[in-house]
Amino acid sequence: MDHEVTKKITAMFDNRRLNRSGSSLFTAFASTVIALVIFTIVLVSNLSVRDYSAKLVTIEIKTVVPYLPLSLEKELSEDTNSNYSTKQQITVKEVNNLHVIDVFGGKGLSEKFQQRATEFLRDDCEVNFMMTWISPAESFGKREVLSVESVFKSHPRGCLIILSSTMDSPQGFRILKPFLDRGYRVMAVTPDLPFLLKGTAGESWLEEIQTGKRDPGKVPLPQNLSNLMRLAYLFKFGGVYLDTDMIVLKSFKTLRNVIGAQTLEPVSRNWTRLNNAVLVFDKNHPFLLKTIEEFALTFNGNVWGHNGPYLVSRVARAVEGTTGYNFSIMTPPAFYPVNWIEIEKLFKVARTEKDSKRVQVKVLEMQKRSYGLHLWNKFSSKFEIEQGSAMDKLVSDHCLICDSVVSVS
Repeated sequence: MDHEVTKKITAMFDNRRLNRSGSSLFTAFASTVIALVIFTIVLVSNLSVRDYSAKLVTIEIKTVVPYLPLSLEKELSEDTNSNYSTKQQITVKEVNNLHVIDVFGGKGLSEKFQQRATEFLRDDCEVNFMMTWISPAESFGKREVLSVESVFKSHPRGCLIILSSTMDSPQGFRILKPFLDRGYRVMAVTPDLPFLLKGTAGESWLEEIQTGKRDPGKVPLPQNLSNLMRLAYLFKFGGVYLDTDMIVLKSFKTLRNVIGAQTLEPVSRNWTRLNNAVLVFDKNHPFLLKTIEEFALTFNGNVWGHNGPYLVSRVARAVEGTTGYNFSIMTPPAFYPVNWIEIEKLFKVARTEKDSKRVQVKVLEMQKRSYGLHLWNKFSSKFEIEQGSAMDKLVSDHCLICDSVVSVS
């Protein structure tokens, strides 16, 4: 249609130009007018299209980790007995952190959390373990299953509760069923964050996030909720928190109120940084309450680790030696015997005799001194476990179901 109008205007001025062929001034004027008219038509047309399309714009959200399903997806998953949708079409207005908060309780999703957790954590549990899982159930893979296996390999009468809305589903039940069939006590439950935070400084922080008074920042909110949940759960119930990329190497039964150091100062051998991938604490421990308070007061959602490993490091440094805060800091060999830079060496078969001896010495040292091995999945997830490697032996020594996670070259 715009083209038709343009042609008619052009034809009109062409006729006038024929009648005034001798006037170069008119020709220049006519050309200018034509250009202005065409520009105006195109501009108005584009503006109209933009206004119309803005009303219909949607964003395609593809599955990334960490990820939390909306409540509607959860219901659909249960009805169809299928995986969560790998992508959703949602309008811009629907993208907000309230969806994330809802998944962690409130809205009727976890009203029975307290009852379920209390009934599950009976006195006959050898050790009470807990994990959090904020990704889709289908992402709970062989490595995560290996972590669960290692818990029960060293604690046959232990209990493991996994705080997760995605694993608290038919698909999550199928993943954990092999353990249940063998008599091990493991349960996934949708956490009730308001209940866990009640009576702590975290309660007001959560309200500020929900009402928009506090900026959640660029770091995915579920990641920081996981940092907070582990503290709040341990304060409420006590026990052992483990990251899902920890392999338990021996019993935690003798451990009480401990945190593991990740790094030491080379000369003094004093700790320089702690990690929150393993936390062992009694119920109502003051360190946990202080750490929740620090989380709420100094929350920064734009800096990775600020509300996690750096958080426990700050609080431990602040209260170290203070009366009433009774806890121990264990040296790196306890839980972090291999740092993230060196972890690849355990996954690969040593290529030289020198490297082979070093790995053997490290494995022997872990067997004597380590309670667990952090796999640093953020860095090691791309490594396959080669047959004959140190990890191959660790897997075979600490698995129960032993569904191979080893690649055959």
